Amino acid sequence: MIVWGIRTGGGGSPALRSGLLALLLGTLLMMVTACGGDSAADKARTGTVSSGQDEEASEAVVTIAPENGAEGVATSGALKITAVKGKLTSVRVKDSEGNEVAGEIVKGGAAWEPERQLATATKYTVDAVAKDSEGRESAKNSTFTTIVAKDSFIGYFTPEDGSTVGVGMPVSINFNRAIANREAVANGIEVTAEPKVEIKGHWFGNRRLDFRPKEYWKPGTKVTLSLKLNGVEGASGVYGSQHKDVSFTIGRSQVSTVDAKKKTMVVQRDGKTVKTIPITAGEPKSTTWNGKMVISEKHKVTRMNGDTVGFGGEYDIEDVPHAMRLSTSGTFIHGNYWAGKATFGSANTSHGCVGLFDKRGGNDKSTPAAWFFKNSILGDVVEVENSQDKVIAPDNGLNVWNMDWSQWGASQ
Repeated sequence: MIVWGIRTGGGGSPALRSGLLALLLGTLLMMVTACGGDSAADKARTGTVSSGQDEEASEAVVTIAPENGAEGVATSGALKITAVKGKLTSVRVKDSEGNEVAGEIVKGGAAWEPERQLATATKYTVDAVAKDSEGRESAKNSTFTTIVAKDSFIGYFTPEDGSTVGVGMPVSINFNRAIANREAVANGIEVTAEPKVEIKGHWFGNRRLDFRPKEYWKPGTKVTLSLKLNGVEGASGVYGSQHKDVSFTIGRSQVSTVDAKKKTMVVQRDGKTVKTIPITAGEPKSTTWNGKMVISEKHKVTRMNGDTVGFGGEYDIEDVPHAMRLSTSGTFIHGNYWAGKATFGSANTSHGCVGLFDKRGGNDKSTPAAWFFKNSILGDVVEVENSQDKVIAPDNGLNVWNMDWSQWGASQ
């Protein structure tokens, strides 16, 4: 090797020759170190070594289905994230707005499962990390877009968000489309209460799903309805579009017992009798239903036409005061100004409703009907007994308490 400008032989003192030789050897050593590229420090800088030892690639293999870039992906059952020769340690699935999909790592780290179905027409990103037995990480990411629904369904719910209701109010959801996949839809709905109580749902046909506890709600209970239906396939090609929470509060307990034989109604508030009111119930040819009935509507004045409930031509009263609905089929508890005051408590003369003495127009606050209307809220219970009729069906109105708990939740 020649180092330009230096002669290593010939003249010069021994000290000079020795110093030049040392300089030459040092320069050569630096060149070898810089060009070799196999030192531990260099490997550490390039990420190929850990703790001073050579590190091989992770054996863990992460698999994501559907494939990256896939479109028209099913909202349920299609997303599968797994790991072999290692365990998943982190999985994050997000939509295009950054909302994370709830899920959990299962099977000892071999798979990840979403808590619920995905939403329709939504782009998702997946980032998954796994470790092998040596602690070495392997990662994979993917994006895909879910199916665009050809048709959709929604559920109309009772009671309203933020309302205060009586102890008899169930959560009732009526769907605008017939539901074929009832189990999937029911799994997309959750009803919870604080304090906690067991709550079960029951289908009435394929369009209505109600929820309730075994007994009337306890006063003060906070109830939350969570609709997580976006992406649920309710029928072939028909997907839910709702994703929202609503809540309501159970107010004081008011249960009023109508004795059709005695022609009285005893009003109990939080277990104590606060008023006894004379009533008139259904006449012998149109008796009042027996059973537990829940107030679902309140009208200070309303029209009642017999044509709408199978009593064609028998009555049409345009200004029935203080009317509260007890059934879908037309049973009300309401004010009555057309029968003499002596009728109440002595004779049953109605077409199946429970009548309370009132004045026309409903403006007299001193009447029994006005008092009861003012002191009632949606969800209060009216229990009718000793009538010469059968017990009202649980789906005729919000009257779910007429089904035994052992049958509630059973398939129909």
